Amino acid sequence: MAAWKAGVGAQPADVILDPSGALGRAFDARTTPDMFVIDRQGRLVYAGAIDDKVSTDPADATTSHNYVAMALEDLRGGRPINPSWTKSYGCSVKYQ
Repeated sequence: MAAWKAGVGAQPADVILDPSGALGRAFDARTTPDMFVIDRQGRLVYAGAIDDKVSTDPADATTSHNYVAMALEDLRGGRPINPSWTKSYGCSVKYQ
C-alpha cells in the first residue's frame, strides 16, 4: 500500500482495500467514487460524492467544493457535518 500511495502521489491517512466487495456492499456503495467518512467511534458521518463537480476534467477540481474535505474539517472542529449526505456520481460499481 505504501508503494502504491507513493507511486500515485496519494496522501490518504488510511486506505481500506476491499477486493471481495464486502465493505462496499455493507455501505451500499453504488458508484466509483462513492465516498464515506467514518468517525473514531465507527459512525458513518458523511456519504456521497467527493465534490460538487460532475466532471472528468482535473481542472474542475480546483473550483469544486470538496465534500469529503469539508466533512473532515467539520469532524475535526467538532461541528455537525454539513452536508452529511450528497448524491454520488460516476461509474457504477460492478460486484462479482
